[in-house]
Amino acid sequence: MRLALEAELVFDGRALLGECPLWHPLEQVLYWVDISGKTINRFDPTTRTNQAWPTPTEPGCIALREAGGLVAACRDGFYSFDTSVGIGPKIADAPYDTTNMRFNDGKCDEAGRFWAGAMYEPRTEAIAAIFVLAKGKVQTAWGPESGLGVKVSNGLAFDPTRGVVYQSDTPNHIAYRFPFDAAKGEVGERQTFFTRDADKAKPDYAGRPDGAAIDLDGNYWSAQYEGGRVECYSPDGTLRQTIMVAAKRTTMVAFGGGDFKTMYITTAREGASAEELAKFPHSGGLFAVELGLGDTGGKAEPFYVD
Repeated sequence: MRLALEAELVFDGRALLGECPLWHPLEQVLYWVDISGKTINRFDPTTRTNQAWPTPTEPGCIALREAGGLVAACRDGFYSFDTSVGIGPKIADAPYDTTNMRFNDGKCDEAGRFWAGAMYEPRTEAIAAIFVLAKGKVQTAWGPESGLGVKVSNGLAFDPTRGVVYQSDTPNHIAYRFPFDAAKGEVGERQTFFTRDADKAKPDYAGRPDGAAIDLDGNYWSAQYEGGRVECYSPDGTLRQTIMVAAKRTTMVAFGGGDFKTMYITTAREGASAEELAKFPHSGGLFAVELGLGDTGGKAEPFYVD
């Protein structure tokens, strides 16, 4: 394993729960959300300025939209979004009980479907599912009915070259991999990709898998919540690289920049103790790191197609 890189703070956003960084290749800016703060944000790396728009309920994840703007998966459903007006009309209602569940991590696949995982807020049962928005209609993709439920769906990332999709269940310290049929939009048998030690009392506790992204070599870059780091796993599950972040609650990563070799990292401050915030005052900030010469970087995320 190579020596760890260190991420740089690029915007001290003090987000409660920063999540879902998403690079827009046409605008050359980074969109991201503050779930608990109920905002969608647009960060311009050239000026290092940020603009925020309010959302009606917590925005779990966002996707680029072929028709323009974004699609936002909020607690109560999918919405259109445009910077000129902010949140627009609702596209579809959420297909679950919104009193104890909300959308969380999500991404588009190469066919233009928007996949959004849910989280069961009590975190006591693995009853959260993955849902898919396709042509304005929502269906359950996989979940508890098929024995594939999780407590908190995270780490969704598609590797079209190898025909796989990844998902993590953060409270259970585990990441999964599924064979993925892009033509049908169906997954195969769930396989354990990697697990993390769940003993938080250990001095070397390194966090649990949260949001993630795939690079051009099929490596899985996983933010380790409460671990203050991002870890890169090769397609065979070998840990090959670490990025250290000056915020314990790292939440998700995205490739951006003109060559897609800048990794953006969102973080959170919600739930942090006063002692933690004193040690990591930029918790909730947006961080970035330029990947090394041996790293290939990523590519633009697919657009949602209406």
